[in-house]
Amino acid sequence: MSKQVEEALQALGARLRGFRKDAGFASGRAFARATTWQESKVSRIENGKQRPTEEDIRLWCETTGQGDHVGDLIATVRHVDELWLEWRRVLQTGAEKRQKQGLQVYAKTKVFRIWHPTVVWGTLQTAEYAAEIFNQVVDYYEIPDDAEAATAKRLERQQYLYQGDRIFNVLLGEQALYTNFGGPEVMKGQLDRLLAVMRLPRLSLGILPRSAPSSIWPGNSFSMFDDKLVLVETYSAEFSVSQPREIELYAKAFALLRQSAVYGTTVRDMILTAIQHYDRMPTD
Repeated sequence: MSKQVEEALQALGARLRGFRKDAGFASGRAFARATTWQESKVSRIENGKQRPTEEDIRLWCETTGQGDHVGDLIATVRHVDELWLEWRRVLQTGAEKRQKQGLQVYAKTKVFRIWHPTVVWGTLQTAEYAAEIFNQVVDYYEIPDDAEAATAKRLERQQYLYQGDRIFNVLLGEQALYTNFGGPEVMKGQLDRLLAVMRLPRLSLGILPRSAPSSIWPGNSFSMFDDKLVLVETYSAEFSVSQPREIELYAKAFALLRQSAVYGTTVRDMILTAIQHYDRMPTD
């Protein structure tokens, strides 16, 4: 969990603990009896280990006589939600909506710093490659099948490669050239796309060779938007980093990853080698 999310939940829990004590509940056990909750739930909320729901906040404030604070505390919970977004909730109506929201961030960004160790970055994907990924997203999260619409919305990002004066600094792990989505023909099309876009004047495409000396462990993929926002994806959720000291850590990580990267003709040769790999692979 992002340190920013953890700190927000801890601060919220401390405030709720104060409400409990001020109301005369000397222990979490006594408060649990009054609310018919498990004592462990009270403890987890007060220690920032569990995000309270909006209904939890209303009941807590009602039980402790702090009804005037309901609106403020619910706003705090919603802010935490913005920092840590569970994929099942984000994607409950399908994947297209999340792709559409991403366009708003792209439109405002001048400098992108992107790290993907195993997958080609979404804005550089072909339609066929993106469709394979979204088909997996639909199956994995068991959400409505709008893979076609989500793919179309993702491809809209590509307009920003050609508009304005945006700078794209993209790092991919060598594995991204070999993670097989859709078979040899889809992968060769995707690799051809990389050969084409790496010639764009405002796109810097680096590859981290699998045997390159590392200055920092690879970690999760992340996307930096100027020095204002970092988005980090895991299997369960996406979290937003907006606190300056945390953003500085991601900027430092990107700089260290970049030290291991190769560029230019070396990248082209690596992509061509990957294409030859798929040429030799059976298509059945």
